[in-house]
Amino acid sequence: MILGGFISVLDNTGSDMIGALHSGLILFAFLVVCESEPTHAGPDRMGDSHGQPRLAHLTSHWAFQLVNDSLAFSRADSFCRGQFSSLADLDQSDEREGVMELLQQTGLRTPIWVRNPSKAVNKPVALSKQYSPFSALSFPRDSREGFVRVNMSFPALSSVSVCVRVQWNSEWNEVSTIFSYAAPVITNEFQLRGQVDKQGRILLALIIHGKHLPYKASFPNDGAWHHICVMWRRNSGHWAIYVDGDKKDLGSDTDTSRDIYGDGILILGQDQDSFGGNFTEPFFGNITDLNVWNMTLETRHVLALNACSSIDQEVVFSWNPDHLIKHPVVKEEQVHLFCRVVLQQMALQGCRTLQGWQDQLPLLVVTECSDSLPFICRSSRERYLKMKQMSDSQNLQPSAFMNHLMKLSNKTQATLGQQPSELSSLAQASALLDVSVQALEDTQEELQPTDMVALIQLLSLAADVPTLPLADATNHSQDRVQELSQHFISVADSIISEDNALKWQAIKEVVSGPMDVVKSIDRMVTSLSPRLMAETDRLTIHSPNIKLEVQQQRLQDGSKGSSFCGPETDKHTSVDCISVPHHKIQDLHNNGFHRLTLVNTWYGSLRPLFNPGENITMVPTVTDGSQSYLGTVLGSSVISTTVLGDDQPVSTAVHFKLQHRAQNPAGTVYDPVCAFWDFELNPEAGGWWNTKGCEVVSKQHGYTVCYCNHTTNFALLLQVYEAQRSPENEKALQVLTFIGCGVSLCGLLFTFILFIAVGVPKSDRTTVHKNLIVALGIAELLLMCSDWASANEAACFVVTALLHLFFMASFSWMLVEGLLLWSKVVSVNISEDRRMKLYYIIGWGKISSPAIARLPVLIVGVTLAVSVDEYKADGHCWLNVKTDTIWAFVGPVIFVLAVNAVVLCRVVMVTVSSARRRTKMLSPSSASKMQTFDLTWAVTRPVLILLPVLGLTWLCGVLVHLSVVIAYVFIALNAFQGLYIFLVYAVYNSEVRNAIKRIKEKRKALSFTNCSQPTSFLPSQRAPISSWGHSALTPSSPETSETSGPPSSASTSLVIKNESFRKESFVTFSLKPASGNQVVQLTGFKPSGTTLTTRC
Repeated sequence: MILGGFISVLDNTGSDMIGALHSGLILFAFLVVCESEPTHAGPDRMGDSHGQPRLAHLTSHWAFQLVNDSLAFSRADSFCRGQFSSLADLDQSDEREGVMELLQQTGLRTPIWVRNPSKAVNKPVALSKQYSPFSALSFPRDSREGFVRVNMSFPALSSVSVCVRVQWNSEWNEVSTIFSYAAPVITNEFQLRGQVDKQGRILLALIIHGKHLPYKASFPNDGAWHHICVMWRRNSGHWAIYVDGDKKDLGSDTDTSRDIYGDGILILGQDQDSFGGNFTEPFFGNITDLNVWNMTLETRHVLALNACSSIDQEVVFSWNPDHLIKHPVVKEEQVHLFCRVVLQQMALQGCRTLQGWQDQLPLLVVTECSDSLPFICRSSRERYLKMKQMSDSQNLQPSAFMNHLMKLSNKTQATLGQQPSELSSLAQASALLDVSVQALEDTQEELQPTDMVALIQLLSLAADVPTLPLADATNHSQDRVQELSQHFISVADSIISEDNALKWQAIKEVVSGPMDVVKSIDRMVTSLSPRLMAETDRLTIHSPNIKLEVQQQRLQDGSKGSSFCGPETDKHTSVDCISVPHHKIQDLHNNGFHRLTLVNTWYGSLRPLFNPGENITMVPTVTDGSQSYLGTVLGSSVISTTVLGDDQPVSTAVHFKLQHRAQNPAGTVYDPVCAFWDFELNPEAGGWWNTKGCEVVSKQHGYTVCYCNHTTNFALLLQVYEAQRSPENEKALQVLTFIGCGVSLCGLLFTFILFIAVGVPKSDRTTVHKNLIVALGIAELLLMCSDWASANEAACFVVTALLHLFFMASFSWMLVEGLLLWSKVVSVNISEDRRMKLYYIIGWGKISSPAIARLPVLIVGVTLAVSVDEYKADGHCWLNVKTDTIWAFVGPVIFVLAVNAVVLCRVVMVTVSSARRRTKMLSPSSASKMQTFDLTWAVTRPVLILLPVLGLTWLCGVLVHLSVVIAYVFIALNAFQGLYIFLVYAVYNSEVRNAIKRIKEKRKALSFTNCSQPTSFLPSQRAPISSWGHSALTPSSPETSETSGPPSSASTSLVIKNESFRKESFVTFSLKPASGNQVVQLTGFKPSGTTLTTRC
């Protein structure tokens, strides 16, 4: 449409400036817009450069444009795609009205192509979906006696079609009979035979009514399976041979006087020189899927059968080994055959045509897709009007590029037609691309938006130009293919240059985006790859913004993997690479492929062409709350790979590594996501980014490694987050965490030593404290070492698992602390021993040895078993927060905190209630004045004491994302948790302080033993002493010495409880005045009442 305006300029310039270029460019000008723009929904009359009238009809949403040039369905679809539109479909009422109005205006009565949106789009699928199982018959070469007879009676046939799959023994070079049908009156009634020629091809020939037709149809003797269909019709004498879906030979020179006789015998693998016997010319190889019809199949039926699809036509004989009589040497085998699913479903089942109208409804008929019919292209109204505006502008003032094209037109030798149907050869497409490359090289000025639209149209049409079969190619045509590919890449490179970023924004209402150019390159290289690789195993085409490489290898055992990298950097390293793993290539060989072709392409300039202000819609990955999601942008080059197995697209897994190319503005961070461009996700917009089947393997500084389970165009999408903490704050928080963990670890260590060394009385509370200190201390130590372990993947994984284990054990013991408090507050009918067993099971799991955690180990073990591949986060040693793995930690923690919060509330309630009663009992008159202070202290004291051991300070974590201040508070409360425990449960713990005080007094008392030796019994010096206290000199109630009143002035005594005695045994030091001198008296009381005294 745009170049249609250019043609008008060429017409005004004169015939001497037009030449063959004029004829070529008019291929893009199927519509030339008139000067007046339609202002209503009605027909817009147009004409081409020769004044032939054409119409476009505009509705409120659509523009319908009739192309009255007959093309096959695939080429009609390609032509509309090149005009940034699509074939019209009639599923919506407004589309039906628009098409009907346009046809009424033109008076066109012939059928036209219409699109069927329900048909599947042509794309490669997984190998498992491309293979179908068959029961095959193997004819061994070591015996010439093998044959198979079809066990059925055949009727007389006026038409017949026979299709069979054959795997020829590549070592057999003599004439072989695939099948022979003999009647009682004539043995060579209908037969298919083959022989090997000098070029190594298998030539096929039919025998009909005894007449031997020439050997002409062929397939390569490559040991692969091939699908063969032969057919004959009496009324016309027409016969044909199809090989792998292609019509290889046909004719009509047969006897039409009679049908094929009935009651014959059909033999596989042998020629019948007599009716049902005297076999000659045996076949060696494998045969399967033989079917017979009493009709001549159409091409679409053959294509469907070749692609392993079923057809509706009634069959005379359907392949079933149970209906066959086999010679003993013929063996039945199970095989999986590759089905050429690359063929479009619409081509297999026929294509829709509009035949007319009945009661305002369209009459749709399915017909052969190879027929040539006119068609209607449909585009949006806005796109149509924008193209018209650009065309008018070009008509008034041609660009420098277009003017130079006109000057070069006399230099090209291409003679092209003036209709879309006539761009039908590589020579024509190559000539157009050649003159375009010359104009691009000579023009100093930049391309204009209209120039870019015209060149994009050129690439789209050139990518779909049909090619000759490889067997028919000449050396000249091979050179033409390589020249076309070079020019194609050169033109594409100029279009996607970074210099054209603003122009892409100007044409976005017409062209879907730069991925349209990528799609054209994919189609071109895939179509031409057999020709490109006919004489080489590797071809590379390199331009400033595109690197294309085609690799080909013969598959065999031990085939190597394949890799491809973009251009090298200044440091001679390649940072953008893609590879197909070795085992995936070996799978292709194991599945029966013989030749592998890899088409790899790198695009280095696409990122700036996407509108930076247009956010890519995508759900943000899970974040830790410290960042605010801003959007997603394209953050790398685009790299692609296409895998062709025996020239058929197949899908396989790939790995790729891409460098991060987006700048990182201050205050933002990026999180890479592996993605691919899905052309089907939003067809009207040309596609969109998708992440299905792709995942991040590893993230390193500056690049990311990805894995995808399919092949297409890949890139990295960078999810942008606004970092709510500056790098300085992040560094400060890291340092604070490290320092806090170090101080906390020291505090926990000192607390544990004090609990052991000073002889704190044993109780379930101190035991629980000790286990919590051990678990939390190991967790803090591992946390300090996690940064060092992150450099080694294996070590980091182990540290992550241990961190998970010991933090889970820490929270388990925090839960035990809560349960213990609950048992003190609420009356629980359970003994202390049974209660401690339960606590060990929860906290560690093994009663006899608290070194192995059963409950935490269970959580960690199940998590590792379920998600070992997604267990560890990328870049640091902790659980992966982007998957459900993190809930293996967060879930139990939330449960523990919820239980302990309930316990704390219960403790506060009991404390407040006790404080109220005590206040009223001690001072009823001033109860109201003291109540507020007592209640406040009753609430504050248990909260301050219980927070560190119940873990409730971790609740601040849910608010970290709100403010950096809360982040500092969270780090301070939890990183210094060990120090807090040391202060509350060691320094200010009355039990610990009393124990230390008793140790001091013990040392003071022991100094008196040096004064004199005892006159009677003294306990052994090795006897452990566990408690000390002051009391009056009395043998009664030594256990209450800590709470006894002050000593009398007459006597001061120090009571020593000796654990070598029974509970009621004790020793006292007594200081008494005697005769003006102080005397120390050591008195020991035995259970029998004996008193032993020593004085000094």
